[in-house]
Amino acid sequence: MPVLSRILSIALRAVEIICGAIVAGIIGYYLNSFDKLEAWPQARWIYTEVVAAVSIILGFLWLIPCSFGFFSWPFDVIISCAWFAAFGILVDAIHRFSCGSIWHWGGITHGDSCGRWKAAEAFSFISACVWMVSGIVGIWFTFRSRRSSGLRSAV
Repeated sequence: MPVLSRILSIALRAVEIICGAIVAGIIGYYLNSFDKLEAWPQARWIYTEVVAAVSIILGFLWLIPCSFGFFSWPFDVIISCAWFAAFGILVDAIHRFSCGSIWHWGGITHGDSCGRWKAAEAFSFISACVWMVSGIVGIWFTFRSRRSSGLRSAV
């Protein structure tokens, strides 16, 4: 197993766990506020929370250094698609708030609800991209190792 791909895989898994934890914390904050309001949360928030939880669990599971982590690339791509869907529904939800455009990032450091919501959007997009890169690294490793083992057996 190449050292570079192993280091890259560990770094990507760590970023996946961190992004999932950030999004889970932010969305969990909103879900907790529904408990006080006696209202039901929207399904998009529950979906995003579930995707974040699955990402954290799989990130920790595949952080264990063994070779099967590289062969989990189909799940990496599926989780990436789930994160892109979560990002899309979070972007769609921001139109219900008076936060301005999704591209307006001014004033997000004041701890207000718009800043937290945009942070959840940003980290969900980052997580989607990192899961996709992790899947690409897994595909690269899988087909590179198959090609090199096929060449050795032919000799």
